[in-house]
Amino acid sequence: MRIDSFAAPTMVTWQLTRDCNLACLHCCTDSAPGRALPGELSRGRALSLAREIAAAGVPYAMIVGGEPTLAPHFGEVCRALSDGGVLLKIETNGMAFDPGVLKGLRVRSVQISLDGASQETYAKQRPGGDLAKVLATCRAVVAAGLPLEITFAPTALNIREVAQVIALAVEVGAFRFNTGRLMRLGTAAKLWDRLEPSEEQYACFRAALDACRAPIELRYLPFSMEDELSGRKIEPSGTLLILPDGRVKVFAALPHTCADLSKRAFLEAWDEYRKAWRDPRVRRALDLLAARPELAADANRWIALDLAPHDLPVVV
Repeated sequence: MRIDSFAAPTMVTWQLTRDCNLACLHCCTDSAPGRALPGELSRGRALSLAREIAAAGVPYAMIVGGEPTLAPHFGEVCRALSDGGVLLKIETNGMAFDPGVLKGLRVRSVQISLDGASQETYAKQRPGGDLAKVLATCRAVVAAGLPLEITFAPTALNIREVAQVIALAVEVGAFRFNTGRLMRLGTAAKLWDRLEPSEEQYACFRAALDACRAPIELRYLPFSMEDELSGRKIEPSGTLLILPDGRVKVFAALPHTCADLSKRAFLEAWDEYRKAWRDPRVRRALDLLAARPELAADANRWIALDLAPHDLPVVV
């Protein structure tokens, strides 16, 4: 595997908390208000981990949640990473984000979700959300000189508004628009019958994206998890996905964890991740997931790989 030649990950995706100030119907991490994960990393361990990531030479980190800005040490973690030479991407819902927190830091982009072109649609998918407030945050990000990305999660509730949302993204000054098929993970999996767009809706959605000539970069490939899985089976990602309590996942759509950064050093966890991708149970689980994508609904029922049975694919 190519990752065996990497001394450290090429990227870290760090779910800083599972707490959130919205209760989005499509949330892939099961985040919601008051739903911080028991045992989330302390400020002290989070800061020491940030320094380990930087010392390992990781070039790029995505700070996500939940809503990462709700973690009391959000700003300190970002600064520790940036001071160590790590380029940052911040994923936020924009409801309570102050771009000034990132002043002077090495920021690749700030990504904000726009899941509707009207308050009615936006609030249906993101209960408690205020579209006007989020649009104001988008403009503030650009005014602060930070690169802005917009992401759009298509559901049966909002998929018809994609062209209008792209127009909003252009209006607020975003340089990129990210989308693709809805992921059947977390809360979205629980509400799948309500949220899943029809194939006809997806065909219109894809046609609108293919025909778009708006002055913005469109990112929507790979279009589905199945597309992504085919690539991951050939070559594992160089990204380390860290959960709020420090556990490390093998792959977002599988339940396996392979290390615990509340107890292990960062580079030790990287070694465990590389070993996990040589484990035949992971390969069998990926094959099963490719055949039955609905099994990704169990991706947040985490199980340590060293505790999983050896005679079965570990997707339940």
